Amino acid sequence: MKMRIEKDSMGELEVPEQALYGAQTQRAINNFPISDEPLPEAFIRSLILIKAAAARANESLECITPEMSKAIQNACDELLDSDNLMQHFPVDVFQTGSGTSSNMNANEVIATLASAYYCSDVNDSVVNPNDHVNYGQSSNDVIPSAIHVSATLELTGHLLPALVHLKDTILEKGTALAGYTKTGRTHLMDAMPVRLDQTFHAWAAQLQDNIDNLTYLESKTTQLAQGGTAVGTGINAHPEFAELFAKELSNLTNVTFSKGNDFFALIGSQDTAVALSGQLKAVAVTYMKIANDLRWMNSGPLAGLGEISLQALQPGSSIMPGKVNPVIPEATAMVAAQVIGNDAAITIGGQSGNFELNVMLPMIAKNLLNSIKLLANSGQLLADNAIATLTVNEDKLNQALHRNPILVTALNPIIGYGKAAEIAKKAYKEGRPVVDVAEEETDLDREELLALLDPAKLTHGGI
Repeated sequence: MKMRIEKDSMGELEVPEQALYGAQTQRAINNFPISDEPLPEAFIRSLILIKAAAARANESLECITPEMSKAIQNACDELLDSDNLMQHFPVDVFQTGSGTSSNMNANEVIATLASAYYCSDVNDSVVNPNDHVNYGQSSNDVIPSAIHVSATLELTGHLLPALVHLKDTILEKGTALAGYTKTGRTHLMDAMPVRLDQTFHAWAAQLQDNIDNLTYLESKTTQLAQGGTAVGTGINAHPEFAELFAKELSNLTNVTFSKGNDFFALIGSQDTAVALSGQLKAVAVTYMKIANDLRWMNSGPLAGLGEISLQALQPGSSIMPGKVNPVIPEATAMVAAQVIGNDAAITIGGQSGNFELNVMLPMIAKNLLNSIKLLANSGQLLADNAIATLTVNEDKLNQALHRNPILVTALNPIIGYGKAAEIAKKAYKEGRPVVDVAEEETDLDREELLALLDPAKLTHGGI
């Protein structure tokens, strides 16, 4: 590989000849050969958007020339339109805790591209990564802002639409299955009957709660640290920069961002990211609940519950012919486990706000965006390839339903709990329908018992 010599404040360094980045990025590449995993593309794109918005704001405040601003914006546009964006951003997630290496990576790449635009109009001047692209900024406010911006854009663009789609698919499927009644289960044991629409609509209600909570937290992620610079005081940034920056970023993204209420809090802590991660964990728990319910209901087809059949998507065994497994719910359950793990890491990261700076920002960014991506993608698959396409095995539902001794609960107000328990135990022991045993053990006639013990009627509650 051909190399070139670059200089920074620490001296000279060899950098690949064709690389758009410079010495500070190369130092980070050399210093952190840890995971071979860069920060997520969503984060890098938000970082570039921040640089473009900063250039606009600094131009309006006459901190950089219009020509310089235009060159930086052109460079940002070129990167955002590139099919090979990530090749220019190789810095490992596990780097300096402030994310300075990634901030300088962006500054250097943008400066290299911007210099070509700028020099075409203004003699031989070059765009400097620190003095121009990073003007009025610090890694300490850029990286927390990029966490908020990327999380907001991924929520609005991917996760919330996926959750709404999943909820709507469940509601639609549930409504279509309202005529089916099944044995309810508590403690995995037979309980009073429920309708399938009640089961499905309960899942939808869980998802709606998650949507509401995420929407609330989105109002927090749109508040930015940008303008606080190094420690929150705003040193080296124009007094009007923060508000103008938020306005310019809003124009670029069509999402309303605002200056944070307290820069010190936004730079020294990651409480919003921790709260958002906690809510993503709640979504994961909901996913796990839905996935496991589907797996249990689909279990069998002969030795399990066999109440529903999920769409057959692929062979389920390399040795057992004809076996088909619930692969989408299983994948969803693994996503849920990963998101719960991500939340643990983010929680620890959030504890690392030492004095005026949190020093686990890249790891927080990576795990937060990973959780959002996993939940969005698996939610879409769960809706389209599991919920929408499942079918009901009515015969299997009825086989268990009418032999369920727990139906005797409906007789409690008439014959009392004790007598009802005797009937249930006898029905269990003899393997007989509860209506037959109740007819023998009470003075109620069969027609009245059939009405009282009608499973569909019992799903409506009341006495």
